[in-house]
Amino acid sequence: MTESSSQKASVVAECLRSWNPQAIAKVIEFRNETTIVVPPNLFRAVAERCRADAQLQFNLLTDATCVDRFPVEPRFELNYHLVSIPRRDRVRLQVELNSQDPVVDSLVSVWPGANWLEREIFDLFGIHFTGHPDLRRILLPDDWEGYPLRKDFPVEGYRDVPTSGELFKKSSML
Repeated sequence: MTESSSQKASVVAECLRSWNPQAIAKVIEFRNETTIVVPPNLFRAVAERCRADAQLQFNLLTDATCVDRFPVEPRFELNYHLVSIPRRDRVRLQVELNSQDPVVDSLVSVWPGANWLEREIFDLFGIHFTGHPDLRRILLPDDWEGYPLRKDFPVEGYRDVPTSGELFKKSSML
């Protein structure tokens, strides 16, 4: 007989709550997936605990992504997908960030594979990761303005729209 995902989720939640009662803002169970929402100020500490604790052993970061919930606040939702290979378990750590100050601790020191994932989130959403060893654009040119995966980014991007006179001059030169 195997444990159900809710039993595994309760093990993770109980372990984190016994370590620090404020470590978990809420636990979400949906379609047999467990999401643990963590306060931004405890994000790195919870991640370190998930990796180092002998009961948890989340030794693999498989993905990190961001969701823009504009116009709802908190606007940004960061999701880190973790796997415990020895325990054969999965969990998602989630942290919510306001649009005024989208900054959170980097998890590169916990899982080195977070490096490029966090750079991608920075590049496309504008989330800043404190303590990141090389936080710079990874997909877009350095002179790119804005963050294209934000919901308030214009569909055609920020650019100058020429007047009809300029269009006429260009077409007559051809």
